[in-house]
Amino acid sequence: MTETKKAVILWFRKDLRLSDNRALAAAIDHGGPIIPVYIRENDGDSSGALGSAQAWWLYHSLDALSTALDRLGSRLVLASGSPDAVLERLVKDTGADAVFWNRRYDPDGMKADTDLKSDLREGGLIVESFAGHLLHEPSKLKTKTGGPYRVYTPFWRAIEGGEEPADPLSAPSKLASPPRWPKSDVLKSWNLLPSKPNWAVEFSDIWTPGESGAQENLQYFIDDALKGYEEGRDIPAKTATSMLSPHLAMGEISPAQVWDATRDLSSNIASNDLSRFRKEIVWREFCYHLLFHFPELDEKNWNSNFDAFEWRTDTAKFKAWTKGMTGYPIVDAGMRQLWRHGVMHNRVRMITASFLIKHLLIDWRKGEKWFRDTLVDADPASNAANWQWVAGSGADASPFFRIFNPILQGEKFDPDGDYVKTFVPELEKLDKKFIHKPFDAPKDMLQKAGVDLGKTYPKPLVDHSEARQRALAAYSDIKKGE
Repeated sequence: MTETKKAVILWFRKDLRLSDNRALAAAIDHGGPIIPVYIRENDGDSSGALGSAQAWWLYHSLDALSTALDRLGSRLVLASGSPDAVLERLVKDTGADAVFWNRRYDPDGMKADTDLKSDLREGGLIVESFAGHLLHEPSKLKTKTGGPYRVYTPFWRAIEGGEEPADPLSAPSKLASPPRWPKSDVLKSWNLLPSKPNWAVEFSDIWTPGESGAQENLQYFIDDALKGYEEGRDIPAKTATSMLSPHLAMGEISPAQVWDATRDLSSNIASNDLSRFRKEIVWREFCYHLLFHFPELDEKNWNSNFDAFEWRTDTAKFKAWTKGMTGYPIVDAGMRQLWRHGVMHNRVRMITASFLIKHLLIDWRKGEKWFRDTLVDADPASNAANWQWVAGSGADASPFFRIFNPILQGEKFDPDGDYVKTFVPELEKLDKKFIHKPFDAPKDMLQKAGVDLGKTYPKPLVDHSEARQRALAAYSDIKKGE
């Protein structure tokens, strides 16, 4: 007689999918019953939601994963607490002899996983971790001198010219279940959804969390939006981006699956569109590469020269920025889109971030924390790296003296004001000539459009030209100290 295989615990984190899941594939190969578990750890843990908006996403993503597992004859066990205590209890309850998971790459998460793996192995368990959240392993990809990459272009070339990612794995058609399931938390008891007020009321109009939603978004993008991507990606009023970032953030789709979907498209898609999109995938990789090698990316300036920068503390102006009440329509439209939909167009993210940092001289870290709480695609690497990029303090960053003019940015990328009118409806009747600068519109035109500056729509928090000069002067002060 052959010995019955013991159960394996499959620990889901930010890999909430059944396809191209290496840990799941290894659990199947292990041969015994599989016990899928998701552990809600302490607040602020990187394996869960990073903020309130992503908590909404996590709820629906776990619900979708649970349904998908049910179809395979399995189920998702939900547990709260520290992973070591939860896994110890599950091993005792189920007799499992192995624990598998997919790797995470944030510093705190990596340290916790290393310590946990050691403790579990000392207890006689088989413990294995697998790749899948990135196309590359940050510990292995190095420059010719043996160090980490600090500039994006050579990093892109290393990824583009390296080995092609392995073909994605298919989802299983069934999973072996244990004779008795351990106790599970009830998802609703985790209180992940907002209630009073329900500020996420419009989220479901835009998003479908879960692996199926991710695959649908990817297919729509490949079929309908990738063509013309290089130009269309900068127009916030168009649906011209992939909308995959929250799915990638929660691991509902792997970057290898996205990369694979862009193979063999050169006959139908212009090379510049295809290359531009792949570069965006690799930019995410670069952000994780930076975080891996600079663990304090969300707290400390990559370029220490910026440590001497004199930031301003202005609670009222910061609050006006968060509410989309700065008096600059393209900025306000972006901030209101963020609040209503949990997302903001990439071009507008740069404009709004630049405005906070350079027009208001408010520390980029305050903006990073706001985005972390309000974005459904909140990501520890991309969020921090992109804010530092705009601030000029990051790796391969935009120079600080590159100060976006919110008027010109609006006129260039939202020429008819369609984006502004969607999210700043109090300006929808204003002539497009002044939609991005209502403060310059004639009084009779404002009156006809029903706009009363300072009452129905705010006057600018700062004058652009004056703010620009003030920012350059502040930057000049730290340059003198170099």
